[in-house]
Amino acid sequence: MTTPRERDVVMAATMYYLQDMKMETIARHLRTSRSTVSRLLKRARETGVVEITLRPTHTRAPGLGQRLAAQYDIDTYVVPVPDAADDAQRLGQVARTTARLVTRWFDSDMVLGIAWGTTLAAVAGHLMDKPTRGSAVVQLNGAANNRTSGVAYAGDLLDRIAATFEAHAHPFPVPAFFDFAETRDAMWRERSVRRVLDVQARTDLAVFSVGALTGGVPSHVYSAGYLEPEDVAALEGAGVVGDVCTVFLRPDGSFRDIAINARATGPTPDQLRRFPRRLCAAAGDNKIAPLRAALAAGVVTDLVVDEITAAGLVEAD
Repeated sequence: MTTPRERDVVMAATMYYLQDMKMETIARHLRTSRSTVSRLLKRARETGVVEITLRPTHTRAPGLGQRLAAQYDIDTYVVPVPDAADDAQRLGQVARTTARLVTRWFDSDMVLGIAWGTTLAAVAGHLMDKPTRGSAVVQLNGAANNRTSGVAYAGDLLDRIAATFEAHAHPFPVPAFFDFAETRDAMWRERSVRRVLDVQARTDLAVFSVGALTGGVPSHVYSAGYLEPEDVAALEGAGVVGDVCTVFLRPDGSFRDIAINARATGPTPDQLRRFPRRLCAAAGDNKIAPLRAALAAGVVTDLVVDEITAAGLVEAD
C-alpha cells in the first residue's frame, strides 16, 4: 500500500518535472512549505522515482545499448563516460546506475540474491534507504578460504544491503571453494545449509558481476587468496576467462566439466537462469571476455555497463 509520504513524493515530482510547476505553487497544492517540496523532490531523485540523464550528442551509449540489447535479447543500460575515464571512474558510474536500478526494482516480499565482489561492494556504497516489509537479502556464494572466514568482507556487505532495505539478511557460512567436491555434497545435505539454499532458490532479483583473471580493478576472488597458484594454472589450462558467482566459464559459456566448479559454492548458470531477474554490472576492459562468456551462458537479463566496456564488447563480437 502506498503511504501518504510516498504519494506526496510522486505528486511533487509529477508537478515539478512533468507539469513545469514552481515549488511555491506545488507547496500550495500540497498544503506544505517550499522547503518540504524541495525535500520531496530530493527524495524522488534518490529513490529512483525520478531519473535525470544527460545524453551529450557525442556519446555512443544509446546506440551501443541498442546493439547489445538486440544481440543478446536483454535489457541494457550503457552508462556514458569520458574516453579518458580510468577503471575506478568507470566502476563508480556503473555502480551508481546499478544501485538506482536495484532500489527501484527491489520491494516488499521479495528476495534479493547478491554475489559478493569488488563491483557489488561499490554498488552497496550508492544504495539509498528504502524500507520494505517481509523482504530478504541472501548471499549467493560462500566467502571463506584457508586464510580468512570471509565474514568481515561478505558479511559486512550483506548486512549493509539488508539494512538499506530493512530486510532480513541470510549469510551463507560456507567456503567459496571446498577442498573436495564430496565435502560440498555432504554439506549441502545439512539442514543449516539447506535453509539458506532454499532462500536462494526463491530469489526474485539476483545482482552480480563477472570476475576477470587479470588486469584493471582486480576481482576479489583472484586478489584475496581464494585460489592457489595451481588453481589459477588449471583454470588457464582449461581455457577459463572468468567467473560468475565464483563458477568459472569458458568463452562459450560452458562450465560443467571445469574441475574446480565441482567444489564451488555459488549458483551455476543453470541455477541462475531460474531466477526471474538477473542484473549484471561490469566495468573495465578486463571484464569484456568474462562478460561475453556470461552472456553466452544466458545468465543475464539486465546489463549495466560503461560506454567504453560496451564498445569493446561490441567490437569483440
